[in-house]
Amino acid sequence: MRHSLIVKLMGAFFLLIIICALIIFTATTKATKQAFVRYSDNNRQTWTQRLAENLADYYQSNGSWQGIDEVLTSEFTRGNHNSGMMMGKGKNGRTGFPIVMGGMMESTQRLILSDANSNVLFDSAAELTGKKLPDTELQSGTPISLENQQVGTILVSSESMRSGTPAAEFINSVNHSIILSILAGAIISIILGAVLFNQFTSPLRQLKKAAVEVGNGNFHQRVTIKSHDEFAEVAHSFNQMTESLEKAEESRLHYMADIAHELRTPLTAIQGTIEAMQDRILPLDDEQLEILHNQTTILNRLVNDLRLLSLAETGHLKLDKISLSPSEFIQKTVDSLKPLAIPKNITLKTNLPIGLPDWSLDPDRFTQILNNLLSNAIRYTPENGEIIVDAVYHPTHNELEISVTDSGIGISSEDLPYIFDRFYRVDKSRTRLSGGAGLGLAIVKRLVEAHGGKITVESPVFPGINKPDYGSRFKILLSSK
Repeated sequence: MRHSLIVKLMGAFFLLIIICALIIFTATTKATKQAFVRYSDNNRQTWTQRLAENLADYYQSNGSWQGIDEVLTSEFTRGNHNSGMMMGKGKNGRTGFPIVMGGMMESTQRLILSDANSNVLFDSAAELTGKKLPDTELQSGTPISLENQQVGTILVSSESMRSGTPAAEFINSVNHSIILSILAGAIISIILGAVLFNQFTSPLRQLKKAAVEVGNGNFHQRVTIKSHDEFAEVAHSFNQMTESLEKAEESRLHYMADIAHELRTPLTAIQGTIEAMQDRILPLDDEQLEILHNQTTILNRLVNDLRLLSLAETGHLKLDKISLSPSEFIQKTVDSLKPLAIPKNITLKTNLPIGLPDWSLDPDRFTQILNNLLSNAIRYTPENGEIIVDAVYHPTHNELEISVTDSGIGISSEDLPYIFDRFYRVDKSRTRLSGGAGLGLAIVKRLVEAHGGKITVESPVFPGINKPDYGSRFKILLSSK
């Protein structure tokens, strides 16, 4: 069974409310009861002390405890709800002083009076009258003293927490109020929690809806969250992801269109030549066969380039690395391309320091990297220009830096960010016959990355005198792992 996040959050919140309510109720009722007991004990002690003083006056007025049991029994029989004090009887039946019985005295309290010999003179519970109290119980009582002589002891115990008593009713009313307060607070908390959790999960619902749309191929979907918290950061990341997916989809569509276009050109030429030969418009001779061969060579090279680029981009390109001398390897590659520079009188130079450490490279793939960079440099460098290949070792980071710098026309700032994209041509008028399909630098970038390095481009590199700045520099940085 599926449960939404808001249901889980509300369930956890409700459980937390119940736990907090139980803790608050238990702690509050316990504290209230303890405080009430302390209050009752303090008042009972005060009342007992006053009663002891009045009983001492009774004893002094009567000279003994004679008749005290009748007086106290009469008082408890009448009940002390309307009783404020009782009148002691003096000798010969005379009325003595008042004895305070009201105020704190309740029907639930037990009053025990004993004389100096521990004999119980009065017990409101009528259980110990005439019996002798043990010393342990007398110690908890209040002594009745007259002229520094103890004439008796009074004990007042409380059973005020029994059901139906005023004290119990008071505690019950307090507990009832606490329960009502907790319930009211819980209801308000649940309502507020539901509102807050709904707002809390609203961004997630938006993200979920947008994710479903993206999953269905709608890469134009964006999420708008007006906040400055983690949800806003997630939404920003989601929008970046969808933007990247949208660009990737556009790139894929362009890639497919470019492939179709590049394949169509040689295929159309081949098809047109064959049809013309079939219709006897063109003769079936060596010249026409050479044209067909050239077109199939172009087509085959394009397919090989696409396969190589695909393997490099997916990380499936296998490199056969060996340890070789960068200086010798670079010099050999440069020398092999010098014939291409002769028609334009371009100077190919190398700055290769002595003592460069051997490096682990795939000679075939790295030759392809240098051939592509140098061929492009020769193509865009004007007559009497110069191309320089440098190599520098950085021992601090154990890195090998190889750069190819030309004095060509340079690369515009508009083209620079896309120079390594597939099928991108700086000169939009170029065709595969005049300069390739625009895969060369894309392949270079992937091959460099396959070697664990990175390639960057800088243009222009030379200030122009009475002409625009010119030149380009491709820099390869290889790390030894």
